[in-house]
Order: sequence, then structure tokens, then C-alpha cells
Amino acid sequence: MKKQLLWLLSMLIVVSAAAQQDYQEKFEQLGTMLPTPNSYRTASGAPGHEYWQMRADYNIKVVIDDNTRRLNGSERVTYYNNSPDVLQYLWVQLDQNMRDESSDTYLTGTNNPADTAYSFFPNIMRDEISGKAMQRLTSEFDYDGGYYITAVRGDKGADLGYTINKTMMRIDIPQPLKPGESYSFEIDWYYNINDRMVVGGRSGYEYFPEDDNYLYTIAQFYPRMALYDDVNGWQNKQFLGRGEFALTFGNYEVEITVPADHIVASTGSLQNPKKVLTATQMNRLREAETATKPVLIVTEEEAREKEMTKSTKSKTWIFKADSIRDFAFATSRKFIWDAMGVQIGNKRPMAMSYYPKEGNPLWGDFSTDAVAKTLKTYSKYTVDYPYPVAISVHAASIGMEYPMICFNFGRPNPDGSYSDRLKYGMIGVVIHEVGHNFFPMIINSDERQWTWMDEGLNSFVQYLCQKEEYDSFPHRRGPANSIVDYMKGDKDYIRPIMTNSEQILQFGNNAYAKPAVALNILRETVMGPELFDYAFKQYSERWAFKHPTPADFFRTMEDASSVDLDWFWRGWFYTVDHVDISVDKVRWFRMNVEDRDVEELIRKEGKANIGGKDAAMQMPSSPDFFNFVNTPDWFYGEYQNKLDDEAIKRQFANKNFYEVTLNNKGGLVMPVIIEWTYADGTKEIEKIPAEIWRMNEQQVVKVFPKDKEVVAITIDPNEETADVNTENNEFPRGQTGSKFDQYRESNED
Repeated sequence: MKKQLLWLLSMLIVVSAAAQQDYQEKFEQLGTMLPTPNSYRTASGAPGHEYWQMRADYNIKVVIDDNTRRLNGSERVTYYNNSPDVLQYLWVQLDQNMRDESSDTYLTGTNNPADTAYSFFPNIMRDEISGKAMQRLTSEFDYDGGYYITAVRGDKGADLGYTINKTMMRIDIPQPLKPGESYSFEIDWYYNINDRMVVGGRSGYEYFPEDDNYLYTIAQFYPRMALYDDVNGWQNKQFLGRGEFALTFGNYEVEITVPADHIVASTGSLQNPKKVLTATQMNRLREAETATKPVLIVTEEEAREKEMTKSTKSKTWIFKADSIRDFAFATSRKFIWDAMGVQIGNKRPMAMSYYPKEGNPLWGDFSTDAVAKTLKTYSKYTVDYPYPVAISVHAASIGMEYPMICFNFGRPNPDGSYSDRLKYGMIGVVIHEVGHNFFPMIINSDERQWTWMDEGLNSFVQYLCQKEEYDSFPHRRGPANSIVDYMKGDKDYIRPIMTNSEQILQFGNNAYAKPAVALNILRETVMGPELFDYAFKQYSERWAFKHPTPADFFRTMEDASSVDLDWFWRGWFYTVDHVDISVDKVRWFRMNVEDRDVEELIRKEGKANIGGKDAAMQMPSSPDFFNFVNTPDWFYGEYQNKLDDEAIKRQFANKNFYEVTLNNKGGLVMPVIIEWTYADGTKEIEKIPAEIWRMNEQQVVKVFPKDKEVVAITIDPNEETADVNTENNEFPRGQTGSKFDQYRESNED
């Protein structure tokens, strides 16, 4: 006996150790994984009562030389220290220095098989290689890239010391900048504009040899203040080309000098329309403000005429914008221009498109309409669009976004024809890039650190817009089943969503698609649209024109919904687990209630018990034996309990009980959605919260009572949890609709 006890004890220890080893804390709170709340950022996810952020105002003058493709610029920056810290120096971003042949972008480029599509300078050799690819491998282009800084002056005109460290420049201010103070300085510079069709890049020019003209999409064109905040201090990570921007809000006045026959599309409101527009164009703009469909401000015929008669004079366009984090513009004599007003709350911002004739008829038919639909949908789910314009500019290469303006691809064939794939691709990119006005231009996350906070959230709302505004849209990102192939892939080429922008593998899947799918599942399956939409809007309103972090998003979504989501953030954002819930066993039971005299049965059982307990006491023969004073109280209670229990059993005589064993084979805990198919042909869907896994993260066994006989079970029937293996979602396997083995469990089981 002693040996048996020791053996049992040792087995319990082994089992306990195994259970501990399998326990992965999937339902533990994030706790210290998130930064400690403070007076700047609260535990609820809202800005704290002492929240602060810096401000940078700009007065910029730039000139584009159409002959040399050079941008010359000067700027005056006024920087406001709204922090509680004393600043010894200022950091400025020099993003164009990424194009210097000695930049880290070129030096650190590698052959990453998981991510060549999102590498700006892929380092790959093939049996056959293009001339452009060779240029990117050698960084030997026919122009000198990067900024040429010609002067840095203080507020009194004196030269300031500065140090350039690749894509960052430190400005040595004369004395420390104390809290509440501001400082102004000036920078003069120039750089050679890159041919984005050869070199690539987010901005640059495209040359049209047929009519010997250029189309410029200009961004990251001026030295920009780096972000200083309560989370990182100075955000001074080098710009390698992929991790985007951490920027400070401010007010801008920008003067753009271009050839006189150019049309300029820009961030901000045009300040001198009478000097740069014709009377006809101004009248058309006024008409467009209240139009219900796009109005042409510059027609294709007018643009074609300017292509042939190039002006040698110049004009200066002046734009102003308040409470923005960046500035961009586009300019060309080739531009067709259309516009229409969009009612958003009590404002009517202008949706606009600028495109060359090479974009028609696709752009004339769909671009501005897509801009308008984007503003409406995003305003509904986040905040009302606050700016006066939203602009879509046609460019042949990748899409890119800036406040109030974005550059988008989608060029039809030379004869004007286009496929549905190109049409929907173009509409999708317009929605996505215009949507970036909300994430991160207004809700201003740190893109250099967390790509998913702008790309992922934006891709999610893009999916909502496409669903609501377009029939039969071929969604790439958003539906749960769209991420299955990625999530079941080789984990060596997958990293968690919570990975810094420069270390992400499979950039598009990781930063765009997976977060979009996660949020869609969170909305549709975990929280429900009502709770999700309220919390998501709360996050947007709390952090509009501020700098949120991942913790602020996670905390707000829970705070505003009263739904504990730490398990969800853990699984979807901090791991590379996938969803694979398998239904591995089903046992069917029915209550065995015979037609018998219950009181007689209990009386016999009672007599035997009494005889055993007190031989001198005899069981009364009368049915009213409980009236006898010598009947023990304990027997009365036992009799009544058995009588009640037998009556309850009879209530469930026709019930079916199904004991279902589920295994979590993918590691990612999720709600369990079961479709029951009954013998009469009807179906029922039952949703069980993810907390079903809280006691055992690998396996759960649960009994389901059913009035009808079940013939089949299917897990996740509508593919809404991104389960990677639907073959093990059915029971019986591969026989949906067939009956279970109809047997009753023996007492030994």
C-alpha cells in the first residue's frame, strides 16, 4: 500500500509538471508588458491631465527648376518646447539623405526572401537582371542624392553649429531651451529630385518622353523637426526607407515656385488663387463646392494644350495649413483637375484629383468619387475630417500619403482600356492613402516604431469602406480567411505584429493584413460591432492631433467596452501563433428513465438501508408511512431527494447530451463557434467566448444539451476566426450531415 501511494504521488508530480510546462499564460493580464501609467498617459488609455506635446511651425519657400530637376529651398522653423524638460539641442530629420550612396539604406540592404516586395533596395542576384536593378545594387545613379545644406542660422541671423549624422542633423542652439520657451532658426538647402521610375522612392518625378514633360510628386522635401515626446525623448532612429515618420504638429505657410503653366496640388488652402488660377478655373471651383459629382477645373483638352506650349515663366503658389504634421505637393503642366464638395458634419471639404491624360478614363471616373466615399466612411468610424481638402494625385508607382494629399498608382493601357483588377486596385489604393489622413496624419502614431498603428488600423477601416461603398469588391485584406496562408506559414519568416518597423518580415502581411484581420475579428466575432465601434471611436477622439502608443490603443479598447482583451492582444499582436481548433471527439448521451413505480423503488431501497442501520426498526407498509412518528428524519429527506431527482430526470428524458472534446492545435486561443446540424435538417450556430480555454489552453471538454438529435458539428462554419485547417473542424470527419455513431455509454465508461 505504501509503495502504491508513493507511485501515485510521483505520477501526480509528473502530471503537474507537464501541466505547468504547457501553461503559457494566455489569459494573464499584459501587466508589465505595457508601460506604467502616469500623469501623461493613463491606465484607461486616455491622455493624462499633464499630457504635453511639442509644436513646430514652418515658413517654407521652394523653387523647382524644371530643366535641372532640382529643388531649392529655405525655411524658418519656430520650435515650441511644451515639455517639462530642458533641451540642450534640437534634432532635425534629413530624409533625402537616405539617397546618398553612403547611406545605411544601401549599406544594410540584404537578400531577404520573406520581404523583397517591400524592400526599397533589394539585394538580389538573378540569372537575368535589369539595368535598374543593377543601379540599385551598386547605388550608382546618374544623379547625386541627398540634401546639400548651405546654411543654418539662428533667430538673429548668426550661423549655428550643426552635425549631420546620416539622416539626422543636430542643431546646437546658443542656450538651452527651457520649458515654455520657443526658438526660431533657418535652414537653406537644395537637392536633386530623384527619378522615381528608375531609382524608386516615395516621391520624385516621372518623365513622359512622348510629350517631353515631367510630373513631380514632392514629399520629405524639407528638413523636418524630429519628434520629442514623453515616451522616447527624441525619436532619432535613422531613416532606412521603410520605417516611416514620427512628426510634430504645427502650422505651415509654404510658397511653391514652379513653371507658370503648372498646376499645383498641395497640402493646405490656396492663399492666392487670383494670381495662379484663371477666372474660369475659379468659377469651376465655386461650382464644385456644392456639386454632387466631380466638376472639371482643368479639362483634358486644356492639359493637352499646355503640354505642347511650355511656359518659360514662373508662378508662386502660396498655401497655408494649421495643425498638421507634414506637408507635400505635386506639380505638372500635364494635370487634369477635378473636384467636388463632401458634406462631413457641419463642414464641406473638397475632394480633388489631379492626373495626366495617361490616367484617363479610369481616374476621371473613379478617383474623386473614391476620395469622397473615404472621407464619409472614415469620419463615421473615427473623427469628422477636419481639413479643407483631400487630394488624390496620379503617379505611376507606389502609393504614398501626406496630410490632405496622397500619390496613387493605377494607369490604364495606352488605348484607355483597363481590367477590373486594375480598377479595383486603383480604387483600393485611393481609399487606403486618403484614409491615412486619419491614421496617422490626425491620430498621429509613431510610424518609425510601429508600422501597424497606421497601416494596420488604416487597412481595417479601408476594408469597412470597401464593404459599405462598393458591391463585390475583391478584398485583399480584412476578411479572416485572407490571412490564413500567412499565419500557417513557416514561422522562421514570421514575426509578431509588435515588431519594430525595420525588423518586420513579410511587411505587407505583418503590418497591413494581419492587424486588419485581427481588428475585423475583434469587431465581428469577439466584441460585436456596437461595443467595438464605440471603443474605436473613443480611441480616435481621445488621440486626434496627439501621439498615441500601442498601450493607449489596447487600454482604450478595453476601457470603453468593458471587455477584457489582454488574451487577444497577447495572441494576435505578441506571438506568431495561429488558429487551429480541432473537434476530436464527440460522445452522445440520453437519459435512461424507465417506466417504474418510483415510490415502491424508493421504499425498497429505504427498507434495505434502514435494516442495515437499525435492525429493530421496521419499514412501514402504508404509502403514508411518513406519518408514523417512528420514521427517522434522515429517511424522510432521502426519500424526498430521490423523488425530486427522479422527477427532474423525467424532465430531461428526451434531451440529447453531447460531450465535445476540442483541441487548440495552433496555440492561438479564440472563441469557439459551433454549427450544429440536426437530424431534421435544421441548423443552429452557438458562440462560446474565448475564456472557455482559460483553465486549459490546449484542450477543453464541454457538454452541450440539445433538444434535437445532432448529425454533424462544424467549428467556425463561416470562416470568421482565421482557422488554418478546416479539415479538422468537422465531426464526423469529412462526413458533414451524417449521423454520429449511435451508441450509449456503458457504466464502465
